[in-house]
Amino acid sequence: MKFGWRKAADAANDDIAVQPGGAERALRRLEWTVIRRLDGLLQGDYRTLMRGTGLDLADLREYQHHDDVRHIDWNVTARLQVPHVRVFTEDREMSAWFVLDLSRSVDFGSGTRAKRQISQGFVGVLARLLTRHGNRVGALVYGSALEAVIPPRTGRRHVLHLLNAMERRADPAPHNAQGQTRLADLLGAAGTMIRRRSTLFVVSDFLSEPGWEKPLGQLAQRHEVVAVRLFDPLELKLPDLGLVPLTDTETGEQLWVDTHDGGFRRRFARIAAEREETLRAALARAGVDTLELSTQDDLVEAIVRFADLRKRHVRAGNAQPSAASASSKRAAS
Repeated sequence: MKFGWRKAADAANDDIAVQPGGAERALRRLEWTVIRRLDGLLQGDYRTLMRGTGLDLADLREYQHHDDVRHIDWNVTARLQVPHVRVFTEDREMSAWFVLDLSRSVDFGSGTRAKRQISQGFVGVLARLLTRHGNRVGALVYGSALEAVIPPRTGRRHVLHLLNAMERRADPAPHNAQGQTRLADLLGAAGTMIRRRSTLFVVSDFLSEPGWEKPLGQLAQRHEVVAVRLFDPLELKLPDLGLVPLTDTETGEQLWVDTHDGGFRRRFARIAAEREETLRAALARAGVDTLELSTQDDLVEAIVRFADLRKRHVRAGNAQPSAASASSKRAAS
């Protein structure tokens, strides 16, 4: 069930939301309230957010879990009887793609911001950070189907174009035209269209029909993939609110439930916990890093925390995606 209930908004926590009809205004606000803080906290180490590739051989080291098997040096491996991989000097300029799930379920938010606004804020900040350093960013936008493909370019004007494309999706299709989200279609399209090795940020709440795990794993074999999982705390645990309507935001189906019933709340929490465990296991099997981004998160802290995890991943060469997910989740609580 995907909820449509929302509390009254509190304008004091509005700093990372992209407001309707104001991509330029929103980007300017993000630059002042988020990016300026990140410039000091990241200390110029923006490249931890996006690992590049290159042709110049820099080193050889033993193969570790999640290394790209295409980089195995078979001559050295045969000679030393231990798998070794080539390490290349990274290109400074890289392409990043935002694979965006903007289906109806991301319209939900129990507090001041919906998952859609968190998604827009995250994309705006990351795109601006990366394009300032010469990297190109593009996007695939999914609503009820793949609705827009934005080729990678650089510059502030291009970031505004990307945010405007997300904003145009802010008025989704009617319930009867939406249907269930098919994340597998979006990921399959990304695999077909994005041929050059890139960094992919898959931004979604992963509330979808089954079958997306395989195409996500296939993307991770070719690209550097980061799953940015959007969620709202109310999707994990229901408070005692009395009799409230819960709405499936994609089909429009509505159900009245008595949240005063302690047994119902416990069953809801148990099912939600099982769903969380299944989702994290699927992301770990796909071999992707995961950032769990709550509607109540501070975006600056989330990006700094994730940059630190990525930096340790690069240094260790063997960081587990599930560890990244767990650490990101901690800050949301």
